[in-house]
Amino acid sequence: MKLLRVGEQGKEIPAIIDSQNNLRNLSKIINDFTPENLNFEILDKIKELNLNSLPLINNNQRKGPCVIKPANFIAIGLNYKAHAEETNSDAPKEPIVFNKSPNCIIGPNDNIVIPKKSKSLDHEVEIALIIGSKAKYIKEDEAQDYVLGYCICNDISEREWQKDRGGQWVKGKSGDTFGPLGPYLVTKDEIDDLYNLNLSLDLNKKRRQTGNTSLMIFNFNFLISHISQFLTLMPGDVITTGTPAGVGMGMSPPDYLKDGDEMILRVDKLGEQKSKVIKEE
Repeated sequence: MKLLRVGEQGKEIPAIIDSQNNLRNLSKIINDFTPENLNFEILDKIKELNLNSLPLINNNQRKGPCVIKPANFIAIGLNYKAHAEETNSDAPKEPIVFNKSPNCIIGPNDNIVIPKKSKSLDHEVEIALIIGSKAKYIKEDEAQDYVLGYCICNDISEREWQKDRGGQWVKGKSGDTFGPLGPYLVTKDEIDDLYNLNLSLDLNKKRRQTGNTSLMIFNFNFLISHISQFLTLMPGDVITTGTPAGVGMGMSPPDYLKDGDEMILRVDKLGEQKSKVIKEE
């Protein structure tokens, strides 16, 4: 299933894509894709629906973030070897785990805003996973039992704030528009091979990032198990899993996002994001 949220910002309704690529309204079934509804019981309920009986939604409406208000928005740093190399960093011996503020989550095609004091805003195409049940001390080979689905994340990063402002990555990762999610949450049953998904990001119609999940240093299952040893994961939690090479910081000289830039992010099975970069007014 492909689950999404559609409508004006703050007024989105839950929806699903049917077999003819039509949007169908789920608001009579659930209120929203918030943590209290992001669980396997709700998923099973949706699976049993006759989608043709649900009201149609105009496909041209704005798509909001596919999930909203997670208790945790967790991110993984330097999880592709080539990305670690381009940032002059050693490949980590165990995952680098940090937080993004849940307030940074926006829709997949919403504008990315350059904050007033930002000089080094950067892009990172990633795959995020959404947790579907409480997870603590879980085994690696059982990790997928706790995953509801996957989506695209652009882990927008302010490099000066991340690198030079006291060592706390969260400051460079949590601006108001630093977490586009979507266009939809794809349930794991629709993904044949998690470890052969292509990721890409084009900036102004030129390829900047290309990668494949086969090149991850720590795979999805390892990450879920690892994180669950330190904190309890809850339904609706988002974990974004690292970016391949090609970020602006890795170029010589660095080439950061500018007013008017346009990005297209694509991941196999997960769709695409299209966003524009604008200055904060």
